[in-house]
Amino acid sequence: MLLLASASPRRRELLWQIGVPHLIAVAAIDEQQLMGETPADCVGRLALAKARKVWKGDLPVLGADTAVVVGGEMQGKPGTKDSALAMLSRLSGRVHEVLTAVALVDARGSGLRLSRSEVRFRELDPAECERYWHSGEGRDKAGGYAIQGLAAVFISELRGSYSGVMGLPLFETAALLDGAGVPRWQQDTAATAGAA
Repeated sequence: MLLLASASPRRRELLWQIGVPHLIAVAAIDEQQLMGETPADCVGRLALAKARKVWKGDLPVLGADTAVVVGGEMQGKPGTKDSALAMLSRLSGRVHEVLTAVALVDARGSGLRLSRSEVRFRELDPAECERYWHSGEGRDKAGGYAIQGLAAVFISELRGSYSGVMGLPLFETAALLDGAGVPRWQQDTAATAGAA
């Protein structure tokens, strides 16, 4: 059994996909980027902080953090319609980077892995961006979009990890789980998962 330090339904779905029973323990932390901190360092620090915040000394804890980066700047999650439309405008017709760090904390210590992906958006029409905002899908997502949802039609190219762009890179996650002795591909995963 594993504790997932996230309320993200996407991360839960991805853990279920690889057969890992888990409980949820949400870690409320300040997710602001520190002055002078690179986006890669920021997501790594936040993933570890989330896992450490909920670790109680018994179950291993998995934490993750995702950032959309354009021109070296993290985009965050849009809080308003104007900020969401501005984000989509910045992504339109260009390549951006998606960084997802995943951390595992257990009695032996901690491990951290980073997934880097490049995503190319086609040119977006402002009216289309407005309709996307009204769908509600991008409101709590890094960069203001969800690759696994309606925004899939925006993406002309992906280099890297699809699951990493979703928020939990499965290759890196499996490596951490294997190192901690947390088994994958277990049966009846969804039936045993719940909240801590």
